[in-house]
Amino acid sequence: MPNPIFAALRGALLTVTFGLAALAPAAAGSFGERFALRETLGYGRLFNNDYFGDHEDRWQTGSYNISVIRGQVWEGKLPQLPFEIMEYRFGGSIIAPSVLSHPPAGDRRYVGRLNFAAKTHFAPLPGSEADLGFGLVATGPGTGISNLHETLHRVFSAPRPAVAKDQLGDHLYPVLDGEFARPVDLGWAEARPFVEGRAGDETLVRAGVDFRFGQRERGALWLRDEITGQRYVGVSGTGGEGTSFVLGADIAHVFDSQYFPAADGVDFEPTRKRLRAGVSTRIGIVGLFYGVTWLSEEFVGQPEGQVLGSLRARVNF
Repeated sequence: MPNPIFAALRGALLTVTFGLAALAPAAAGSFGERFALRETLGYGRLFNNDYFGDHEDRWQTGSYNISVIRGQVWEGKLPQLPFEIMEYRFGGSIIAPSVLSHPPAGDRRYVGRLNFAAKTHFAPLPGSEADLGFGLVATGPGTGISNLHETLHRVFSAPRPAVAKDQLGDHLYPVLDGEFARPVDLGWAEARPFVEGRAGDETLVRAGVDFRFGQRERGALWLRDEITGQRYVGVSGTGGEGTSFVLGADIAHVFDSQYFPAADGVDFEPTRKRLRAGVSTRIGIVGLFYGVTWLSEEFVGQPEGQVLGSLRARVNF
């Protein structure tokens, strides 16, 4: 029998597909035509793993996101209206206790997680940047993430994640999120204070700031990774050959988290902090990025924070 998570996802996709097909004739010449003329403007991707940070295999241990940017044209800046530029993001992540064979008492539950989101990026006010998104987060063995985790560990002769047998169950969470920022050009650098909100699998509000300096790329569309807060390029800009650097920090208040069921007896920390840094190098058409992010404790009783490493490579033809 098909897993209910994927049955629900398939049903939603079929409903959207046939609904758009039915509406297309009526929408011709207006909104539908604008969508039909869209093309792929760029791709973004980011890989996070704590092995490339603190050399561990625990908690927010690994994730990978792919973003596809669609629109009519990218002119180096955000449009004023929403839905002109759309990002479609798909990814997966693994959350694990600190010991994969036999977690200590009071540690967090294993979670295999898939996520999909549709986000629009726009500039509602002059000099501002914003995004709004709706998505779905699926958890549980039905996502196949724990099977992938076990296969990768077997291939690399790493410890088997036995804790996946007691992972968080199959569930589907609708998610709403959004961010508002106002970049400030300092000449030698750019400061970008921002506020963010999320409701769904986790409900929180966050505020922080990012800095970029060095040989900065101009006119690119930047996207934010939800776990580390690192920003990665979705549509390439101009210039930026050489080396540039990023620094960032933020703090969040967490109202609720579905990753800590009351029955487990492990509660989430209401305050989360992140500190991050990274370096980008572009040589011709090739660009490389490496970043590190410190995450504060996410649950009551977590003995310390953790450090994740982030990698990105891109080739501009």
